Amino acid sequence: MTTAYIALGTNVGDREHNLREALRLLAEAGMRILKISSTYDTEPVDYLAQAWFLNAVLETQTELPALDLLHKLRAIESAMGSKKPFAKGPRLIDMDLLLYGYDAIATPELQVPHPRMLERRFVLVPLAEIAPNLRHPSWPATAQQLLATLEDPSVVRLTSSF
Repeated sequence: MTTAYIALGTNVGDREHNLREALRLLAEAGMRILKISSTYDTEPVDYLAQAWFLNAVLETQTELPALDLLHKLRAIESAMGSKKPFAKGPRLIDMDLLLYGYDAIATPELQVPHPRMLERRFVLVPLAEIAPNLRHPSWPATAQQLLATLEDPSVVRLTSSF
């Protein structure tokens, strides 16, 4: 079993329902979910002319290889009806594989650790909540320490717990 961290985000429709449905489908797909962060209302980054997101991060254990896990996440997004009309735009559900054990993966289809995760408050806040002392070998510090020095000024507000 490999421990993985997955970021979830939604800004279309009933955002809380979308997150809960994604969690249900992940569990049905055999993911052993160990921890789920609180949910956070977050302002859009990059493409600003859209609704705010509801974000969370989960810790899971899986027997799937990293690329198979990524394909499973994409299949769940598709099954939920999520479409990405353009990069950084609105989406019903988006799931990103942040970390897969301590692996470093760089292929055209998959980059782990996620290449922008350390620049994004909407990722580091929920990640540091559930794994403050987590430190990938490629990082200069723990998740909590990285969050404390993060320069991303975007708004991330606690909304609720799962």
